[in-house]
Amino acid sequence: MRQAPKWTSSVCLKLGISSGTFYNWRSKYTGLEVNEAKRLRELETENNRLKKLLADKLLEVEAMKDVLSKKW
Repeated sequence: MRQAPKWTSSVCLKLGISSGTFYNWRSKYTGLEVNEAKRLRELETENNRLKKLLADKLLEVEAMKDVLSKKW
């Protein structure tokens, strides 16, 4: 297994992240312009919000089905 450069370890320690996280971020954002990275982050945030909204709505539907099945 390759060792990370010493500067990487010190940066990760300072930021409180693992070296794996650092390298994931580096591979994800290398080559992107600042505005592209910002847009990507905004889209990921919106995607997560929509996933949570969908999960909440699915739970509501299941709860309504449960209530309706007990009524009849």
